[in-house]
Amino acid sequence: MNRAPNCSVLLCFLFLTCFNSSASSQSSPVFACNVARNATLGSFGFCDKSLGIAVRVADLVKRLTLQEKITFLVNSAGSVSRLGIPKYEWWSEALHGVSYVGPGTHFSTVVPGATSFPQVILTAASFNTSLFQAIGKVVSNEARAMYNVGLAGLTFWSPNINIFRDPRWGRGQETPGEDPLLSSKYASCYVNGLQQSDHTDPNRLKVAACCKHYTAYDLDNWKGVDRYHFNAVVTKQDLDDTFQPPFKSCVIDGNVASVMCSYNQVNGKPTCADPDLLSGVIRGQWKLNGYIVTDCDSIDVYYNNQHYTKTPEEAAAKAILAGLDLNCGSFLGQHTEAAVKAGLVNEAAIDNAISNNFATLMRLGFFDGDPSKQTYGKLGPKDVCTQENQELAREAARQGIVLLKNSAGSLPLSQTAINNLAVIGPNANVTKTMIGNYEGTPCKYTTPLQGLAAIVPTTYQPGCSNVQCSTAQVDVATKIAASADATILVMGADQSIEAESRDRVDLLLPGQQQLLVTQVAKAAKGPVILVIMSGGGFDISFAKNDDKITSILWVGYPGEAGGAAIADIVFGSYNPSGRLPMTWYPQSYVDKVPMTNMNMRPDASNGYPGRSYRFYTGETVYTFGDGLSYSHVTHHLLDEAPKLVSVALEENHICYSSNCKSVEAVETTCQNLDFNLNLKVKNNGSVSGSHTVFLFSTPPSVHNSPKKQLLAFEKVFLRGQAEELVRFKVDVCKDLSVVDEVGNRKLALGDHVLHVGNLKHLLSIRI
Repeated sequence: MNRAPNCSVLLCFLFLTCFNSSASSQSSPVFACNVARNATLGSFGFCDKSLGIAVRVADLVKRLTLQEKITFLVNSAGSVSRLGIPKYEWWSEALHGVSYVGPGTHFSTVVPGATSFPQVILTAASFNTSLFQAIGKVVSNEARAMYNVGLAGLTFWSPNINIFRDPRWGRGQETPGEDPLLSSKYASCYVNGLQQSDHTDPNRLKVAACCKHYTAYDLDNWKGVDRYHFNAVVTKQDLDDTFQPPFKSCVIDGNVASVMCSYNQVNGKPTCADPDLLSGVIRGQWKLNGYIVTDCDSIDVYYNNQHYTKTPEEAAAKAILAGLDLNCGSFLGQHTEAAVKAGLVNEAAIDNAISNNFATLMRLGFFDGDPSKQTYGKLGPKDVCTQENQELAREAARQGIVLLKNSAGSLPLSQTAINNLAVIGPNANVTKTMIGNYEGTPCKYTTPLQGLAAIVPTTYQPGCSNVQCSTAQVDVATKIAASADATILVMGADQSIEAESRDRVDLLLPGQQQLLVTQVAKAAKGPVILVIMSGGGFDISFAKNDDKITSILWVGYPGEAGGAAIADIVFGSYNPSGRLPMTWYPQSYVDKVPMTNMNMRPDASNGYPGRSYRFYTGETVYTFGDGLSYSHVTHHLLDEAPKLVSVALEENHICYSSNCKSVEAVETTCQNLDFNLNLKVKNNGSVSGSHTVFLFSTPPSVHNSPKKQLLAFEKVFLRGQAEELVRFKVDVCKDLSVVDEVGNRKLALGDHVLHVGNLKHLLSIRI
């Protein structure tokens, strides 16, 4: 059954999805059981749609030879012509739109591009769960439309839900940020948008998503340490309260069809060969309904790079016995038969693996014959890059963009008062930079310069030849700023600075960017707006503290419509509402904290400051949840939330006779321990806009608990001078518990502080 998460928070922009175009006849999709072409296939049980999926899978598996079975253990899966099964490519990507990364999907004259949404880190900054789901729905519509004309598969290895643990990580841009709750909500809602089918059977899939990279993967290549050799040493506490929650939510709440294991080792074991992590947790505890796939060539990596086994046959056997079903790469195709012959793995284990793969394809309708006669058979090229889809890409960017600084009289700019806008910077007129990585060909681009020039007259100078900015052209840039009514500097990074296999070594703006910004600000006669286009944060303390720089915007990698969204915010047609999904640290942080230290919690004995807003004890440039708007919003607690919660324990419980700091958060303890927190949220300004209401808690200082953690969030739309009621239901054991040193969830006894904005509410939990 699909277990739909609650993704019903405000989506300001409503859109319609078109289902009325017919599939193109230029090329055809790949599918099995083409009974219309070969009537004898109708006699096979696995082609009989009236049978249950488990029965159909069993019928198929028993018809295959061992050699044929092995061809279904790899992403470029085999064909069996005698059974009417064509080759299928499992590897497609859809991180923030249908991507050309991976051999399963490509663009052509039939479908030249697909809607390219903002890179995930910016979408996450919207804190809007219904937006996460809406994007997933559009992406899956376009994916199905492309599948119907032979341009895409049905299995997409997205999203990336790793925790953005360290600001230097090149792939942080792909993730929803540093917070386990936000990452969990993003995972379940985006997956639900991708997978949820209109089929009458709730077990059916529209496309199959994949949550990756499991687990504790957040280092690519830093100072000679790379992901293929890195052993992530992680405490049980950090694993269970930081790294695992997004994956747990993805499987349990999102009902994802796949999980991908990562390259790195965790505590000395490659994740793709760890039966505790795969069979034990994903399938055993979380009950995955789907398949487990390697990151590409992961088995080869742990054999050849990590030397985890002596022979390739042992490496193949360990993966299959750990619970792996599919190998992205060729390793299992090459070495599994020899592993069986050597007695290292039996054929039943291979049957089990391919059964999980086949079941996924059956849930997708791959074995149901002609897709044009199925639920999504009418989707085609006309349903890709629709006006509605492209408008949603612009709306997603608008909702994510974060206003970090705004002096009086700066933003929004008045389009009637600006006769000459200076637009400066290496990212001011970029196209591909805006769509980040794991990208596809977009429908079209609107660069920042194009978006701004559509509203007011502009003068443009790049200021640097690229983001590396080895030599800034300060003179020409200051000259145009000195005569302009306002100046916008679009700076930051691109994939040459932060990317897969490319971690940063510092947090400063590259090259001479800071020099350019400072000199331009000094020369400018009007407001100076600094726009940072990046995945990770920067130490821009210099700009934060420079009175000449009147406003700062962070725009992530804002997708195909990024320039239009930036202009919407700069000129006030949209009120910014994004909030940072990650901490921005000072340069001094990375000077003293090695990227290889996985510990989330601070250690006073050696001065280690910890990681993320939940644990970090040092100074920040900006912190998680920061962001301004053109309105002033206040929060008011409506009715009396409880000040005391009493936990009932069994009569002879040890905590009645000894001084316990916490109790097990188990079902018997936790029954009926919930309450509502009712808030009045008021927009005291005249400008309408959205506002994210955060509910944080500070638990008692036991079990090295977080100093602050996010319990819930809700995005509300507020007209000028209007107010809305926001209700949070707090489940005491689920929301207020902490993970102890050995990974058990405990309810801390003592005083908990709940925070909403400037409001604080003290809640005491006693026995």
